[in-house]
Order: sequence, then structure tokens, then C-alpha cells
Amino acid sequence: MNYTQWLNSATAELAKNCQFDPYLNPKTDANLLLQFVTKRSKASIFAFAETELSNAEQQQLAELLQRRLQGEPMAYIIGEKEFWSLPLKVATSTLIPRPDTERLVEVALDFAYKRLDFCENLQILDLGTGTGAIALALASELGKKAQIIGVDKSLNAVQLAQQNRQNLGFSQVSFLQSDWFDSLQNDTFDIIVSNPPYIDKQDENLTQGDVRFEPLSALVAEQQGLSDLQKIIKNAPLYLKSEGGLFLEHGWQQAEQVQQLFSDSLWHEPKTEKDYGNNDRVTWAILR
Repeated sequence: MNYTQWLNSATAELAKNCQFDPYLNPKTDANLLLQFVTKRSKASIFAFAETELSNAEQQQLAELLQRRLQGEPMAYIIGEKEFWSLPLKVATSTLIPRPDTERLVEVALDFAYKRLDFCENLQILDLGTGTGAIALALASELGKKAQIIGVDKSLNAVQLAQQNRQNLGFSQVSFLQSDWFDSLQNDTFDIIVSNPPYIDKQDENLTQGDVRFEPLSALVAEQQGLSDLQKIIKNAPLYLKSEGGLFLEHGWQQAEQVQQLFSDSLWHEPKTEKDYGNNDRVTWAILR
């Protein structure tokens, strides 16, 4: 079986499942699997379409295709996901970075550039860092103008984030194990960012799409998804410098509640920003 024959067969098989799993993209997924196994680019596969697959490659492709047909996310199958144009290794111990979270990075960066008008260097904290996606995206833009710490309760997540940092060469970023602020002691920051768990444990979306395979501890929070957001908002003032900012991603229907949590803790004029789908996604405020 050559590249073209396998692609046609795999695409057809994946297409049969589209009615059951709307997250499948048959042609794209088949191409990604073939690129992963053959270690060839999409252009190279097209140029050498008649290349025969070895028995070992066919066996590996069959196993990976079966995993995709069962709904497992492509990111977990190939072990990588792009975020902010950065290739990041992913694992089942962490969430898969999503485009909506890039909006959190954008909003935090806008604040960071304004703060750099009167600061030479920024101290930034990423709470619940997971793959390190947010911290590393900020580092890619701010360079040596920021020292960034990412923390996560999961040791596996911290180790994965450290691997991503090493692969990208961002020496200005460090990662450590911490249950939110617990291991930070007397550190203070100009900016704190977080994409914490914010889904209600009864949410029906937990049984659909990629989240079926992701760690519940990184998705679900008590109090209808608000408990971790509340904890961060309440404790962040102890770790922020004057006029520092706290930036939080949350569910698209949670903006009003999150703004109220900020107001209850005496933050200054919380604001909510929309994601690329025009849904409320990021709420932030300045400490005054």
C-alpha cells in the first residue's frame, strides 16, 4: 500500500465516523497521522505519493487510526500541539492548548507592553501552567524583558513544561510544582495569568469531544466551576505589585460571576474580553 492508497482508505474510514464525532476532520487527520509515522512533510508526501509503506509503518498507522476513530485527540496521538506558533509536547497529564487561550496571551501582552513603558523588566506568574503554553508564549514575545514562573500542582505537568522550555530555549522561564500560590512564599509579580479549571462537574460537554480524554482535575471546579477562580482572585493581591494585573480565562457564560468575584475582593474596574468566537473569555483587573 502506498501513501495515496492509505490516505484514501483512512480518510474514507474517518468520514464514516463524522456523524458520530463532529470533531473529526477526516482528510486533515489522515494526513497528520501519515506525516507522523513517515516523518515526512505534507508536501513531501504529495511529491512521493507512490511510495510504498513498510509493514511496520502500516501496522503503526492502523493502531493510530483506530485510536482516532475512538475519538482520542490528535494532540495526544502524535504527542504535540501548536500554540502561539510554538510546537509544544503534550501528554494526557495536561490539557491540550486551545486557540481561545491565545486570547488570554494577547490581553496579558497588551498590559505588559504598557507596563514596560515605566518598568525595565517584568515578573510574570502563570498559575496552573500545564504544558507551559501561556508562559512560553509570553516569553516568545517579551524575551529578556520578562522573567516568568509557571506553577502546577501536577509534577508530570511541571516536567512536561520544563521539557517544552528546553526544546524552545527560553532560559527566562522556570517551572515549579505548587498548588496555586503555596510554594511562592514572598514573591511578587507585575502580572499573574491563569487558565484554571472552570467547568461545572455536571456540564454535559464533559462527555463530548477531546475533553473526554483530558484530566478532569484540570477541567472541573466546585461551586459550578467557580471555586478555583475565586481562590485565585482572593489570594492574588498578596503576590502582585502595586498596579499589577490579574488575567483569567473562564467559561463563556461566567463573565458576570467572575467580574463579581473581582468586585467582592476590591479590585479596580474588572473588564471582560471576548475570544475569537465573540464569546466572553478573559476577565482581568488591576490591583489598586
